[in-house]
Amino acid sequence: MAVAEKKKSKGLGRGLDALLGDAPSARRATPEPERAGPKRELPIEQLKPNADQPRRVFSTDAIEELATSIADKGMLQPILVRPLGKDEFEIVAGERRWRAAQKAKLHKVPVIIRELTDEETAEIALIENVQRVDLNPVEEAAAYQRLADEYKRTQDQIAKAVGKSRSHVANIMRLLALPKKTLDTLQRGEISMGHARALLGSATPDALCDAILKEGFSVRQTEALIRDSERPKTLDKKPNDEQKSSGKSNTSGGSKDADTRALERDLSNILGLEVAIDHSKKGAGSLSVNYLTLDQLDDLCRRLMGSGV
Repeated sequence: MAVAEKKKSKGLGRGLDALLGDAPSARRATPEPERAGPKRELPIEQLKPNADQPRRVFSTDAIEELATSIADKGMLQPILVRPLGKDEFEIVAGERRWRAAQKAKLHKVPVIIRELTDEETAEIALIENVQRVDLNPVEEAAAYQRLADEYKRTQDQIAKAVGKSRSHVANIMRLLALPKKTLDTLQRGEISMGHARALLGSATPDALCDAILKEGFSVRQTEALIRDSERPKTLDKKPNDEQKSSGKSNTSGGSKDADTRALERDLSNILGLEVAIDHSKKGAGSLSVNYLTLDQLDDLCRRLMGSGV
C-alpha cells in the first residue's frame, strides 16, 4: 500500500525521462541499448490507440515519410504501451509510429510494456507529443485543460512538465474561450496563433474570423479592427442642440446600463456582427450594426429582408 501511495505522489512535473523510467528519452534520435529497458515485439493488431490522445490531427505527409523510413531502416524506437486485457494493449506514446508501421506493412512492432495509471498515461501522452512534434494550439490547449480539470494540475505544474513557461500555458488555455467555429479554423491552420489571441478581445470573433479569411488580414490589421470596433462611436461627435434638448445621453463612455449591454451582446451573437445601441432617457435612440466586408452586409440583408435580396 505504501509503495502504491509513493508512486501516485510523484505527480506531474517530472519530465518524460522520469515518467518512462527505463524508456528512451523523447529527445534522443535512437535509444541507447543500456537505457532502453525491456522490449518485446507484439503483433501490430494487438495495439489500440489511446482515445484521449492529445493529438487529433495527423499529417498524412509526415506519416508517409515516417513509413518510408521505417520500411527502409526499421522502427528505431519502441512504442510505449500499457496492458488493457488479454492480448490487447493501449498506446501511451508512439501512435504516429504505429500508424506509419501499418503503412510500412509491418506485422510486429517493438514495444515497451508499462503498468500505468490513467493520470500517468495522460501526462506521458501530452509530454511526448509536445516534445517530439508540436501539437496544434487547440490540441495543446485541450490537453492542458484536461490535466487541470481531471487531475487538478496547476498551470505552473503543467508548465514545468512540458518545459514551457507558465504564461505560455495560460495563454494557450485561454484560446478555449473562443467559439468552436473559430477554434476549428485555428486547428486547421487557416488562421495563426496571433490571430486567435487577437480574436479573444473581440465581441464577435466568428464574424471577424470570416473577415480574416476573406480579406487576408494580418495579425496587426486584425488587432486594429478590433480596437476600432471597440472605440466609442460618439467620441468624435459633438452633440447638437436637438440631441441636447431631447435629453439624449452619451452612452458610449461606459455609462450604458446592464440591460442595454446585455441586449447588445444578444443581438451580436444572433447576427454575428457588432451591435451598438444608443438611446435617450425619453426612449428615442439608434441601433447600429457594424460589418467588416460586403459579404457580411449581403448576409445581413438576406437575413433581414429575405432571400429575394
